[in-house]
Amino acid sequence: MPTQYQTTISLTILSLFHVLIVTTVVHGGATTTTPTAYEVLQSYDFPIGILPIGATGYDLDTKTGKFNAYFKGSCSFSLEGSYQLKYKSKISGVIEKDKLRNLSGVSVKILFMWVDIVEVVRKGDNLQFSVGIASAGFGIENFFECPQCGCGLDCNRKIKGGGEHFVSSS
Repeated sequence: MPTQYQTTISLTILSLFHVLIVTTVVHGGATTTTPTAYEVLQSYDFPIGILPIGATGYDLDTKTGKFNAYFKGSCSFSLEGSYQLKYKSKISGVIEKDKLRNLSGVSVKILFMWVDIVEVVRKGDNLQFSVGIASAGFGIENFFECPQCGCGLDCNRKIKGGGEHFVSSS
């Protein structure tokens, strides 16, 4: 017959085991991981391809929507031979569902001038990119893949072996 001491120890072990099982079930048995900048974009209903490959991190104030995304350096590339884009090593703005506003750090070349993209709005299956005085719309399917610095979406033909092409920000 077990002693009172052995019964107390058995109940304590059983209680600890129960707490361990409940904790594992409640938390799904998995550790929590921080989402990537690309996953955060998706959570606000944006496709990952509005950021080039190579985001090294981000910070986000979920109450205000203010964010910063970080890269190793500045980045530039052409899309379909027509639009030239530049990303600085830090991109800032405010994000909310279907809208990026007060953007800084992203610019597009229009004719012979570089102008900042200040807002991106998703309207159904289209994205509207605004440079303040003008805007242009593109189908969302154009942004399912992330462009690569140096070569955009046409990297296999231009650069054998891939790789990221960031330049030092100054």
